[in-house]
Amino acid sequence: MEPTMDRISMAVSMFDKLANQYQEKFMDVSKYADTLDIFGNVLPKSNAAVVELGCGPGNITRYLLDKFPNLKILATDLAANMLKLGEINNPEAKFELMDCRDIGKLKEKYDGVMCGFCLPYLSKEESLELIESAAKSLNDNGVIYISTMEGDYSLSGLATSSQGDSVYRYFHEEGYLVSALEKHFNIIKIDRIRYQYGSSETVDLILIATKKSL
Repeated sequence: MEPTMDRISMAVSMFDKLANQYQEKFMDVSKYADTLDIFGNVLPKSNAAVVELGCGPGNITRYLLDKFPNLKILATDLAANMLKLGEINNPEAKFELMDCRDIGKLKEKYDGVMCGFCLPYLSKEESLELIESAAKSLNDNGVIYISTMEGDYSLSGLATSSQGDSVYRYFHEEGYLVSALEKHFNIIKIDRIRYQYGSSETVDLILIATKKSL
């Protein structure tokens, strides 16, 4: 398997380089509105503390704050240029340079964890560890939102754009993600959205779950 640091560095470098283009293409998250609304509506309180992992230019944070303005959001990413855009787009949120895999190092507990499309850049093992860490970082009845590209995990590999930018991309399967979630969460929504990208079609898998009370 590819060296972890090389893979992560490759992804960070690409997102730093393409931050503005990414913002232009993905700032509109309206096709995910229904599931984002579910996330916001099932949070345990209106001023819930939410941590977003891999926030990019703050597109999801912007949607959530427009719809649920009392949320207290800490948005995190490893790409500094993405954070700069996120701060411009969301002056009312807090931003921090952080690897999503380090969620367990956060000192505070949260009412919600937003994990929008981090998993395509994490291995199966890293994804399962992230779910475990997220559960520990959430208050009872806290909510987790996960979106990722669905597909046979064995098809994961290096993807290169027409401009020559490369990143290691993972496909994930519902089965093992659901099994990991069910250890600590009650799943309330599983959804799929088909996304046409050039001549190819991908399927976005969305999972929303609430943490079990002790």
